[in-house]
Order: sequence, then C-alpha cells, then structure tokens
Amino acid sequence: MTPVTEDNHSSQLQSQTDTTGTDDAPVGTYKSTLPGPLGTIDNAISWLESVMLAAGVLLMAANTIANVVGRFVFQSSIFFSEELNSVLIILITFAGISYAARHGRHIRMSAIFDALPPRPRKVLMIFIAFVTAVFMFGLAWYALQYIMTQAGRGRLLPALQVPVWWTLVWVPFGFFMTGLQYLLTAIKNIIEPDIYLSTSVLEGYDDNEREV
Repeated sequence: MTPVTEDNHSSQLQSQTDTTGTDDAPVGTYKSTLPGPLGTIDNAISWLESVMLAAGVLLMAANTIANVVGRFVFQSSIFFSEELNSVLIILITFAGISYAARHGRHIRMSAIFDALPPRPRKVLMIFIAFVTAVFMFGLAWYALQYIMTQAGRGRLLPALQVPVWWTLVWVPFGFFMTGLQYLLTAIKNIIEPDIYLSTSVLEGYDDNEREV
C-alpha cells in the first residue's frame, strides 16, 4: 500500500480543484462529475445553456450592429430591431439563471452558513438546493400557465407579427433548467463528502477552500 504523503495529498486536492473549483474560480470548459445518467443529463443541460447564451448574444450583437449601420449609412433603421432585441434579452436572462446556478454565481447571503461547522453546512446546503429546486419548478409551472393564457388571447407583436407567447417560451424553460440544476446540486452533495455550491463548484473561496 502506498503511503499518503503531503505531496500526494496536495496532488489530489489540485486534481479535484481542476475539475470542480471554488465559487471564485474562473469558469472553464464544463464536464459533469456526476455518475451515470445524471452526468449525461448535466452535460446536456450545460450544452443547451451554452448554445442558448451564445446564440442570444451573437444575434443581439448582429442585430444591433446591423441597425446602427442601416441608420447611419442607409438612413433607414431595421423596423423590428427593438422587438427582436427584447426577445433575445428574455432568452439570455432565463438561460443565464441556469448557467449562473451551474457555476455557483448567484448572490449568496452566507454569513450564518459560513459560521456553521462542516456537517451542518452540508445539511443546510442540501436543504437550500432542494427548496430552491422546488421553487424553480413551481415558477416554471406558473410561467407555463401564463404562456397558455397568452396563447389563448392570440396577441401578436406589432413589428415581427409573431404571437407574443412565442417570445416567452424561454421563461418556463429557463426556470425548469435552473430547477434541474439545483436538484442535481442537492444530489451531488448527498453522494459526495465535500460541500458543493453546484455540481461543479466546491463551497469555499480560492484562498480558503473548505472541504468536509
């Protein structure tokens, strides 16, 4: 049996922080550390978030630049530019809340949490993640009901002439993905000995990482 030395322990900690990191660590390429189907689901959600955010930001930039060029070069603005940007802002916002949850970027009030010993902190983190997931799923349900109400009214956007409810489909979708992310975070904390803010972010800070 190989003895556990300080160098080996440091290497293990370094390996772990390379794949997980802390809440202040830079965001890199995401790869789920959850086992089996949970990891597949986690990676799929990450891919959807990335596609939605990248597409939203790029389309908004292209639309804004095209509108500026049209206004100052051709003396004619794109008539639907403002409406399209409004739709893209909704997309980016509600894809972003799931992305922020995945990388532990949401604002936290952690004064009491940080003062607790490791075991109560872990129990509290599991409770917080589960409760947040329930609230996110509840908001997704109410948002879906709101969209169904809007669809029944048949309202159209003035410029784009598309149903208003089309622009809101990202709201329940974003809430649902965020709920899944917090649910996976709770599961991660149950099956792992360390405390996780998300499926990939350890609780703690770069200069004072804390592990169970």
